[in-house]
Amino acid sequence: MLRISERSLEIDAELCVPFVDWQKAFDRVKLTKSMQILKGTGIDWRERRFNSNLYMAQGIKVRVNRGETRSVKNGRGVRQGCCLSPILFNLYSECLTKEALEGFADFKIGGQIIHSVKCADEFVLLSKEEKVVQNMTDNLTEIGGCYGMKMDVEKSNDNFKTTIPSKNYDRPKTRECGIF
Repeated sequence: MLRISERSLEIDAELCVPFVDWQKAFDRVKLTKSMQILKGTGIDWRERRFNSNLYMAQGIKVRVNRGETRSVKNGRGVRQGCCLSPILFNLYSECLTKEALEGFADFKIGGQIIHSVKCADEFVLLSKEEKVVQNMTDNLTEIGGCYGMKMDVEKSNDNFKTTIPSKNYDRPKTRECGIF
């Protein structure tokens, strides 16, 4: 992010940087959608079947006093602590982001279009204009709903800043943007 901010200062371009967070992201992954994504990326059927047995065939029972409830299937969420979960979540998140941000390309570094930087279930959107960021956020919310994800507005809203480049200062000035 520091390198991107420095680059926007060098070219004297405004940079809008909203921080986006999904609510309970690992628990909201739709497993059927995840399987479609795995198939679409060309993952062999054996690995998909393994994944299906590992995640979709799991049953949940609750122990109450001295008995157990009947087994209930869990249709969503990846297990935290499983070494496969971060890989599945990153693939799921990448497909969601790619679909939602397709066509939004106004920030380039070295000829490469960059519209987001991700870290686990949080990511940062990048744009030169507030209006474009609002459209990106709206589209991300809509497509995220199709993927079973819900944006955490409280966490996302508090961290939104716009950098105003100025060659007269060593550090960029920031101002709050109220677009949520």
